[in-house]
Amino acid sequence: MGKSAASGLMFGMSSRTILARNLRLLRVARGLSQEALADCASIARSYVSALERGRYSASVDRLDKLAAELGVETHVLLMKDLPMEALKS
Repeated sequence: MGKSAASGLMFGMSSRTILARNLRLLRVARGLSQEALADCASIARSYVSALERGRYSASVDRLDKLAAELGVETHVLLMKDLPMEALKS
């Protein structure tokens, strides 16, 4: 097994929780503020904040857009064990 940015996580995490964690980790790794990511993805900063806090879920179309802006495949946003390579810019 390879190293992951989220090793040691418990089974049973919700997809919303995984998305929240991965979105924040990827955004921060790329040096983006919530506002910068929101601007690039044509969404409100408050929506990015809510996603990162697990308050909202996102549509597949929105996940595609966020993933593209973060430079990863869409499925990476929902990976329980986020690969360390994904955090490299």
